[in-house]
Amino acid sequence: MKKEEKTGLTKERILLAAMEEFGEKGYAAASLNNICAAGIPKGLLYHNYENKDALYLACVKQSFSILMNCLQEKGGDGGLQEYMEARLLFFRENKKEARLFFETLLQPPAALSEQITELKKEFDEWNRSLYRRLLSGITLRKGVTQEAAMEYFTLMQSMFNGYFSSPACSGMPFTDIVKAHETKLSVFLDYMLYGMAERGEKE
Repeated sequence: MKKEEKTGLTKERILLAAMEEFGEKGYAAASLNNICAAGIPKGLLYHNYENKDALYLACVKQSFSILMNCLQEKGGDGGLQEYMEARLLFFRENKKEARLFFETLLQPPAALSEQITELKKEFDEWNRSLYRRLLSGITLRKGVTQEAAMEYFTLMQSMFNGYFSSPACSGMPFTDIVKAHETKLSVFLDYMLYGMAERGEKE
């Protein structure tokens, strides 16, 4: 076996153990000692990954890669329903990756925010592309440009995700936060696109 192939298999083995640890416990509670307890020598781990942060970011990168594959295969260029179904499929079939996805989306380790933002770029652009497609299918109010609508979407999305990392949700189990986020997301997007008030003359 070539050296490159052996290195690749070693990294894959470490990453598999790390996904188990980070995917079950999240960044803060995860331990490199527990990962090494899965039969990985500590020296081998540090030879391939500089520290806990580097290993966590590798897991995050893999999680978003699997997510994007799922969205591209199942979500396609469809509408809101197809997008939500593709997300739910990903969460159902990839529990540990889903845990990492939501941690980086809602409660990211502060020291790694810059690196996580970079790893999320493709996913963030997918969301923006979806919103552009949805906007192209509706008639905007007079004076509202697509650029203004996209700016509003970005702002409201940040506020929506921010709510789930705010003190309002601090006492909730993480699984309940995720469930609430996904339950409200499609409604949130529908309200942003189509509003809540019925327009017309008052009786």
